[in-house]
Amino acid sequence: MPTMPSVMEHEAEHPAFSPHVDVARVPQLAPASPASAGKPLRTAAEVQTLLTQGKNTEVKMLLRTNAWPADHPVRRELWSALCLQHHNSKSDMADGFYWDMVTQVFGSTELPDRPISLPPFVEPGHCHSYHLTQKGSSIADRVVSVLGYACPDIVYSPSIYPICALLLHYLSEEECYHCITSLVSSKKKQFITQTKSLHEVTWKTVMQICKKHVKAAAVHLQRQCPSSRVERIYMDWIWWVLQGLPFTHLVRVMDCFFHEGIKVLYRVAMAILVLFHKHTSSTSTAGGAEWSADIQKNGIDAALTKFLKEITIPPNKVLKAAFGIRGLSSSYISRVFIRTEMILQSKTVIRSGPMVRSRSNENLPNSQSQNNIQMVSHTLTIREKVSEEIYNEMGEHTPGPRTVAVGVYPVQNIRSQILDSQDLLALWSWLPVRITMYQPILLYTTEEHGCSLTTFYVRVEQHEPTLLMIKTINNEIFGAYCSSKWGERNLKDDRGNRQAYFGTGETFLFSLYPERAKYPWVGMEGENTLGHAAELFMAADSKMITIGGGEGQAIWMDENIRYGKTDRCQTFNNPPLCKTGDFEIRVLEVYGFAAEQM
Repeated sequence: MPTMPSVMEHEAEHPAFSPHVDVARVPQLAPASPASAGKPLRTAAEVQTLLTQGKNTEVKMLLRTNAWPADHPVRRELWSALCLQHHNSKSDMADGFYWDMVTQVFGSTELPDRPISLPPFVEPGHCHSYHLTQKGSSIADRVVSVLGYACPDIVYSPSIYPICALLLHYLSEEECYHCITSLVSSKKKQFITQTKSLHEVTWKTVMQICKKHVKAAAVHLQRQCPSSRVERIYMDWIWWVLQGLPFTHLVRVMDCFFHEGIKVLYRVAMAILVLFHKHTSSTSTAGGAEWSADIQKNGIDAALTKFLKEITIPPNKVLKAAFGIRGLSSSYISRVFIRTEMILQSKTVIRSGPMVRSRSNENLPNSQSQNNIQMVSHTLTIREKVSEEIYNEMGEHTPGPRTVAVGVYPVQNIRSQILDSQDLLALWSWLPVRITMYQPILLYTTEEHGCSLTTFYVRVEQHEPTLLMIKTINNEIFGAYCSSKWGERNLKDDRGNRQAYFGTGETFLFSLYPERAKYPWVGMEGENTLGHAAELFMAADSKMITIGGGEGQAIWMDENIRYGKTDRCQTFNNPPLCKTGDFEIRVLEVYGFAAEQM
């Protein structure tokens, strides 16, 4: 195992900063405000104790109110503790793991003399090193380069470099790497977007919540420039924080960000807009008049940059303004984010073909519109006779060969991490005919959205129908077509009791590997003496979801969408869908369907 190189000094020249910081360049710190004077600041050990006890709300309030100055030594332990709580795997946290990666990438643990090539997800114009020394900047380059090697699925993430550089002001190189990987791999909270599309979703989310929750400030911004320019300004929202704010303000923002996630940056960006509006909109004062003239001369984006550079409002007041904005719960922000993401996805569908409408049940075709679709289907679909050889492998529950109408766009646009093209063709042949005409939209995947039943419900519950596909760690593939909304789990019967089960007989199960088979509702076989157990289609609450019931559950998954089990059930008369019965989920994908506009 490679040893830690000499550039990694254990003792810093400054009690707060790492040896990678040019302390002389750090701006002079303002004295403590009267409001915070005399209040003892909490220690990193106290925060760690609260984290261990799971008292996240107390930690959140403590971080928001403890005004540690930028040169306080608390961050040498605090930031590491906050970041590592979000890590999902211990395998890459072992001693020496990072240096093994460095050796693998660079051939040695010695810092190269030549410039280090940065991965393509970095934005060259935003590699902010703040107050790092030249060697410190090279170390930041190395950490980000190793991260790019370890995480090749990161496509576009311009905020990674400045966040990494900030971490290096207080932490060692190895600690910095473990912290940044913890933020990147976090499943429960979002910290860093990793694709260009999600980067676009963030600025559009900020624009929407600004227009609703800080309306006066948003209107002020819009009045000062053409509408086409407004979007350009919002695109830079994250740089208002990571580039515009003074270092003394930024580290206090990061104290909260490392615990709460990207919503902190949303709030701070909104607070910046509010404070900018307050200080520049008044023409009754000399200062307001000067700002007005400056905006007219240089543009509002240049004025905003100048305002942040010269800001006189202390960090605690900026945070107070940020967290004082009402109506911005995490669930609300998530809903806006997800809605924005779905709109962008639908626009992508429009650009790639004529499928444009939403996924809701009321937009699915009735019998007349289905006939209209079939009349023009020769221009939209391919017809493929599925060979008897394929279906002979599918088992007795598989319907006989039929002509499959599979939309060109549905098959071409699916980029599943679970199914290949042959599996998709087989699965599409089992769907209700009217559904095969519509564009499938990926609503939820554990690969991108994390392993949380709460997130699953937020993204999926209002869509009908949905298609669930599971791949286990043993590479078994199975799932279910769910005919009803998962939101129906909250419906109540005539007596006011919540329904345990919901759904219709159009729901079915399927298996694609190692065996291909469809398991329809037993009622499809025309049996007239069906009991209650034959109609247990779907059930869900905050702790689990279930498909199929009666003497067992066909599919059951836990609240972390990690573990599950499968048994024979009376609703579908299916065998267990995987050999062992119990399974661990590698990937879960859930698709909805967008209707076509004729």
